Amino acid sequence: QVQLVESGGGLVQAGGSLRLSCAASGRTFSVYPMGWFRQAPGNERECVAAISWSSGRTLYLDSLKGRFTISRDNAKNTVYLDLNSLKPEDTAVYYCAAGRAYSGTSLAADTYAYWGQGTQVTVSS
Repeated sequence: QVQLVESGGGLVQAGGSLRLSCAASGRTFSVYPMGWFRQAPGNERECVAAISWSSGRTLYLDSLKGRFTISRDNAKNTVYLDLNSLKPEDTAVYYCAAGRAYSGTSLAADTYAYWGQGTQVTVSS
């Protein structure tokens, strides 16, 4: 079992930054690929970033244009998403997710087995 709890969301002005954190509980956190998703009101959920369990490989939604960075600290059972140069269109609920143990890095939602409850990010103009 893996339990995920997101934090770090809030209200920020356009151009600002936030660091989202996802604290995981459960056995062998280090063997799970991790991802961040977001869902804006009325929109479908989309994966914005993912990180592997082994090689450190990362994947990003192309439209982000390098503004987001995903990282993990296995010693702390935590994955991070650094949001930079935020835009109003980044406003959404951001979700942390864990994939299948030892599986590959993916942006596909159906490859993730565990989900957090989400944290709200609101970017004002």
